[in-house]
Amino acid sequence: MGPTPVGNPLPVKKRTWRGPTAIHLLDHDILCIIFSFLGFFDLVRCSAVCKSWNAIIKRSKLLQVLYLKQLKENSVGFSSSTSGLEESLSRYLEELAMEHHRQALLEAPSIHIDQWTAHSVRADQCRMKMGLILTGVGDKVMRLWSLESYKCVEEYSIPDSCPLVDFDFDESKIVGLIGTRLCLWRRNGQMSTFPSHQGTYMKGLCMRYLDPEAVVGCEDGTVRVFDMYSRKCSKIIRMHPEPVTCLSLGDDQLILSGSSLGRITVSGYSSDQWKTTLRPTDSTGIKTLCFNPCSHLVFAGTTAGYTSCYDLRMMRRLWETRVSPNVVYSLQHLSNDKSTLVIGGIDGVLRILDQDSGEVLSSYVMDHDASSSSSRHAHGVIKRRIGKRLSRDASVDQIPRSFRPSITCLAVGMKKVVTTHNGREIRVWKFKK
Repeated sequence: MGPTPVGNPLPVKKRTWRGPTAIHLLDHDILCIIFSFLGFFDLVRCSAVCKSWNAIIKRSKLLQVLYLKQLKENSVGFSSSTSGLEESLSRYLEELAMEHHRQALLEAPSIHIDQWTAHSVRADQCRMKMGLILTGVGDKVMRLWSLESYKCVEEYSIPDSCPLVDFDFDESKIVGLIGTRLCLWRRNGQMSTFPSHQGTYMKGLCMRYLDPEAVVGCEDGTVRVFDMYSRKCSKIIRMHPEPVTCLSLGDDQLILSGSSLGRITVSGYSSDQWKTTLRPTDSTGIKTLCFNPCSHLVFAGTTAGYTSCYDLRMMRRLWETRVSPNVVYSLQHLSNDKSTLVIGGIDGVLRILDQDSGEVLSSYVMDHDASSSSSRHAHGVIKRRIGKRLSRDASVDQIPRSFRPSITCLAVGMKKVVTTHNGREIRVWKFKK
């Protein structure tokens, strides 16, 4: 049974835990005994299984006990106050998670690639948040998928008048750039457009959304900031003489924009009087941008296959690496990760770079020599392929294009990457450590 036809959005489905009944029958004390035998990272993973396990682990203070034990073994000083310990534990858990993520991307002994037909025409873009994947651009619908089951949980129709250019979402709504208008879909499927005198502008080429503002990069070189609640354009900022091709937003009201002539400009939401140029005009255009607020680093991908890094504090370039023979379409890192950067482009190779140096640490493609398997669910067939790591001297041109279609967009999650390829299928790369 395929997805609901266009125009009939699927109802919102509540995600419920469907684990074995025996789990719910285990006594609190028995669970505590079982948990006490686990290591630090396994205990953290158990705390994310369900609310009851999370509550038991928190109440028993098992994480704090293991953390204090590690500090004592390493002769590290620590705060005796509860708030100081919790803050220190929180930082440690974040660092531990980022290290496991890095090790998985670089040293995973196996890479599973799950792919399925997500659209009847094609999908050019993807976003991933909160265990959900949103795909679209190129089709008359956007579809929201469960990252756990790969089931289509919601579907959003695109008006026939104009094509979808860009989109983003949060827990309650989807924001889309359609031609010269901004559109808003509630998670119940209802769509509304901005008033014509507020939501219409010179042709939009890209959009980013960070509640409560949506920022649109336009063909005339301006960036327009829209308040999603008043539905008004609150600011128009002249960023470039040429078209704005990509955007990235910072938590502290920073707007970073790339242009068709290779310029990268930084501005604030509040005033276009404060504006600076990170990269002057170049022969190659900027195709994608990514900003890491943890390290204040800006990453850019160009139409000539180069990836570069700029330090926003020193306002200078740190490194530049040519990673692809042609366009770099998308680059991204996991939130709070200051070590790895995932890149995809026209040659279809998924590359992992070091954020500090620009060194290519690992490169992956689908293994065309390995066998595959498939399974069927309510929305189609899930094909499971195997990914392989390329050697540094590997000839990419010798790999069939059907196994390395151009990566037009990617989204990074914990030990996984979602990719779209301007085709009907989307892929989820899982790095098993």
